[in-house]
Amino acid sequence: MKADKKQILTEVKRYAVITFALFTMCLGWTAFLIPNHLMGGGVSGIAALVYWGTGLSTGITVFVINAILLAIALKVIGVGFGIKTAYSIIMASVFMSLLQHFITDPMMAGTMQPFVSDHFLAAILGGGLAGLSIGVAFTQGGSTGGTDIIAMIVCKYRNISQGRVILILDIIIIACGFIVGNTVEDFIYSCVVMGVCSYCIDLVLTGNKQTVQAFIFTSEPDKVAERIANEMQRGVTMINGTGWYTKNEGPILMVVAHKRESQHILRIVKDEDPKAFMTMNTVMGAYGKGFEQIKR
Repeated sequence: MKADKKQILTEVKRYAVITFALFTMCLGWTAFLIPNHLMGGGVSGIAALVYWGTGLSTGITVFVINAILLAIALKVIGVGFGIKTAYSIIMASVFMSLLQHFITDPMMAGTMQPFVSDHFLAAILGGGLAGLSIGVAFTQGGSTGGTDIIAMIVCKYRNISQGRVILILDIIIIACGFIVGNTVEDFIYSCVVMGVCSYCIDLVLTGNKQTVQAFIFTSEPDKVAERIANEMQRGVTMINGTGWYTKNEGPILMVVAHKRESQHILRIVKDEDPKAFMTMNTVMGAYGKGFEQIKR
């Protein structure tokens, strides 16, 4: 019974985080991007095009397109595609409609009022908010739908990466901005939005998982290894090595840790042996106890 309550509470927290992330993403679009005629990719970009061309609510466009794509995905990919995706689509549509209603210019009825008028600042803030929010939603198992769904369908039948499909679609969507009167300047700033958004998504998804590998050459290997093991609860591998120039044999310590722990390692080495030689490199991934689980 307790396990069920804990599981329910965990799921409620996930949906709460997804909801907040979707609200923030929609705020980035309605407050910074759309009013400045800036756009990124995805269904939100298509919704912006429709809004500029017809004045139709972005929320309605987002919902209709995503609903069609979701229906196709459920048939092609399967029901296991996820309830969270459907929830995310509905909430994103609601937030886009509500925010578009409230963020308007009182002097020009129905026209969205930008929070900032500088295009570059709007691109950074809007793209950053959207990217960070999408990344947070992904960490909780959510999805914003749109081009993600199209990419999954294409990849089921073609040997191409999802990232490449999404990139191609986003470039096409941004280029379509010329149809509704966007300038070359708008296109360039929209590319900035796409770059910032992509960077922020990666920052959220990989930032906490980045790992480093350190090789430590020290005259106090036991003291350094003991402190790393006790203070950081990290394993230390001792490798026998020989210096080619000095011909001296000695142990080399190898440590793998999260990037945020690298400063702690440096402090320990400096305290125990200020003359130690040390290299530290970022690794693609670390799997096993204390890190990510190995997945099939």
